[in-house]
Amino acid sequence: MGDHKEQPPRVGAAVRRRRRSLDLTLAVVAERSGLSVPFLSQIENDRARPSTGSLEKLADALRTTAVELLAAADPACSVDVVRAEDTEPPGLEPRLRSLVRGHHQMHATEFTGDHDAGRELQFRNDRLLYVADGAVEMEAEGRAYRLGRGDTLYLTGGVRHRWRATVPDTRVVVVAVAEHIEAVRNRKR
Repeated sequence: MGDHKEQPPRVGAAVRRRRRSLDLTLAVVAERSGLSVPFLSQIENDRARPSTGSLEKLADALRTTAVELLAAADPACSVDVVRAEDTEPPGLEPRLRSLVRGHHQMHATEFTGDHDAGRELQFRNDRLLYVADGAVEMEAEGRAYRLGRGDTLYLTGGVRHRWRATVPDTRVVVVAVAEHIEAVRNRKR
């Protein structure tokens, strides 16, 4: 009762907004993702729905995550409850769970278990990582950090970073200003 009704995600507008915010053409995204220009056009116009694998490739090409694209695709609502038993759409791994649905200014994601430590991340807007359980090693701006249960780490937009769980079943909550929001303009370092 009172929960937001799930609707099939339509990621087209979210993909288009993200691509345009990065000033990328469909051809560049196609080259980066390995997907064809016609298929990407169909996705952006909601005439095709990408598989989980295609959505991951597309998200990587757009320097974001599949979860954020899906979150930006859902209809906005002012009050939304995400139940603990709610999972991502079929095919996404249960170790990744969006804690906020819809096209909002803020997003939160819960990661459970290991994380791809070799993948360097960089986002336009600020992020806060909170270790709910377990421990992680974080590398940001050339420095290493060890975080344990209850620790937080704040990253301003543009900071390149990577992290990995050092304890099985580690849970990390990432709260971020959504990538479709232009919270930071041309931050120079």
